[in-house]
Amino acid sequence: MNFKQKLIMMIGVAIALTFSTVPVSNAMHIMEGYLPPTYCIIWGAITIPFLIAGYFSIKKTVAQDRKSITLIAMSGAFIFVISSLKIPSVTGSCSHMTGTGLGAILFGPTAVSILGIIVLLFQAILLAHGGLTSLGANTFSMAIAGPFLTFGIYALSRKLKANKHLSIFLATALGDLFTYCITSFQLALSYPSETGGISTSIGKFLTVFAPTQIPLAIIEGILSVLIIMALETYAKSELKGVGFIKVGEE
Repeated sequence: MNFKQKLIMMIGVAIALTFSTVPVSNAMHIMEGYLPPTYCIIWGAITIPFLIAGYFSIKKTVAQDRKSITLIAMSGAFIFVISSLKIPSVTGSCSHMTGTGLGAILFGPTAVSILGIIVLLFQAILLAHGGLTSLGANTFSMAIAGPFLTFGIYALSRKLKANKHLSIFLATALGDLFTYCITSFQLALSYPSETGGISTSIGKFLTVFAPTQIPLAIIEGILSVLIIMALETYAKSELKGVGFIKVGEE
């Protein structure tokens, strides 16, 4: 790792440590009891096929390379830590980084659905972030919709021969923002505006989220790039094992 990369890494660590001191009390995903029961059931049902696909995806990855367990565990821990650092934004929800984009790039979007629901379950039970009734909605927005967009943008960027690290930044940052577009839709669907309906309500939620979520998305993009740079230096064999670095690629 050259001096420039070390400097960038130190800045990234400083940013992470700064955010780790932010109080997280009263911060949450869509909270317990906020969504009507019908929508809780619908969102829960929608997530089931993705969770099934995610289970088989992780099983296949581990079968092909046992060392991938380390990267999978690291991705899960990254999601847990980074999505627990939240800034209250609107009643019933908040702004926060998701951390799911990194896993989507390394293992594919379906695998992240399993990591995401595990994290959300622990946060709901241990930290009172989110809730059990809203688990399906939170899983869909943070661990399914966002990761799929991240994976798509990264794959398209690489196909267009864009710089790898720039592709990671754009994919993870936009995936983070897309999560909040979906969250806004979920909230608006449950609580449409009296004047203008769902579309007006979506606009209101997005307007409230934007001031905090845009800079958080940029920070998540930077942190994701820094982590990949570190892995490329110290865990190149593991990255080759999961297919992130192709055979013969430096």
